[in-house]
Amino acid sequence: MKTVILAGGLGTRLSEETRFVPKPMVQIGGYPMLWHIMNIYSKHGFNDFVICAGYKQEVIFEWAEKNKDLLDQWNIEIVDTGLNTMTGGRIKRIQPYIGNEDFMLTYGDGLSDINIKDLLKYHYNRNRTLTITAYLPENRFGILKFDENDNVLSFSEKTRDDSDWINAGFMVCSPEVFDYLEGDATVFEKEPMQRIAQSGCMAAYKHHGYWQCMDTLREKQILEELWKKGDAPWKL
Repeated sequence: MKTVILAGGLGTRLSEETRFVPKPMVQIGGYPMLWHIMNIYSKHGFNDFVICAGYKQEVIFEWAEKNKDLLDQWNIEIVDTGLNTMTGGRIKRIQPYIGNEDFMLTYGDGLSDINIKDLLKYHYNRNRTLTITAYLPENRFGILKFDENDNVLSFSEKTRDDSDWINAGFMVCSPEVFDYLEGDATVFEKEPMQRIAQSGCMAAYKHHGYWQCMDTLREKQILEELWKKGDAPWKL
């Protein structure tokens, strides 16, 4: 089964790094995020990857060419899916590489200790078009309650119980997903996923372990510190 990694976005919220490289090529512990993500799948026996490249894609191509020894255990297809193509459009563009088979899909900026085999088993048991990994994040902000005069009545720290489940990537798709996608302007997380959910064809695999995205410099530093301390949960 192939794993599709979305790696073509501009990564504007991490501009300190993405001025020079695409976000999946930002390094954690001396290795690009892309390598960390592929390693998560590889440790569970999934070694075929389709990389949806776009912004600064030449960096990905050059890295793959220079690190053949590091990557020789994997089959990697790097596909130019366009500079300004949206997520749904990128997925649609790699349909010829997938054919009429199920495939896994994730973003190029999230790390987790998720059990990929359990996720896949869950997808097959539920028999849905799309299974997403749902995650309940810690919330960093406190809760304020006011009266009608804006006087603060109470303040409390938020807990996970006060948060909402989010899409953490690490998805499994049936080939029917392609039927919901149109041109390059299609944003997968908007109309396509909404339509799949409304049709009762989406399942949520709840992950209670570790997950962290890398949208900002602060989040990159969190991942970097875990790696340096030898305490990176995604390092299987």
